Amino acid sequence: MSVQLLANVLIGVALVGFLGYRQTTWQYLDPARVWRTPMIMAIVGVVVLAQTSATVTTTDVVFLGIEALITIGVGLTMGTITRFRTVATPDRKGRTIQSRTGWLGASLWIVLIVVRIGLDVLGGHLGAHLLTSTGTILLVLALNRAARALVIDQRIPRGDRGDRGDRGDRTPGGRTTRGMMVR
Repeated sequence: MSVQLLANVLIGVALVGFLGYRQTTWQYLDPARVWRTPMIMAIVGVVVLAQTSATVTTTDVVFLGIEALITIGVGLTMGTITRFRTVATPDRKGRTIQSRTGWLGASLWIVLIVVRIGLDVLGGHLGAHLLTSTGTILLVLALNRAARALVIDQRIPRGDRGDRGDRGDRTPGGRTTRGMMVR
């Protein structure tokens, strides 16, 4: 076993552990951040992909399409299974809504990683070498997070409208708590 392979395995195990922890513990929810992460990953992915000298083949396009459909499906499912709760004491940023997907969300990450590795191996044997590009990996993760954000943004619990005339989605300081989706 090479040092590089051992390092990759250790990084993979650490990543799965970290993602499992994040999925199963309550995390404060920032609606704007839900969209910020996929946008940043997509921009970096496009920049890295633009610097890649690999030629795009039909096999690459087919495998990227399959992977995109799977990752979007998993992202939509993660958004659907996300649970919310409101806590009485806000964090230092004034947030009171927390979310998590639980063990099912952690399992979906593992499924996504296994499918990704399987498609990379199969695609590599069939000549789809663009799948292993860092830019492609970032774009796939951005698609997953954007699909999740699309569902979560629609499901975030909003305060009642009261008599303020607004949607009840402002903090006591007047800052909006809505995500980036226009409703």
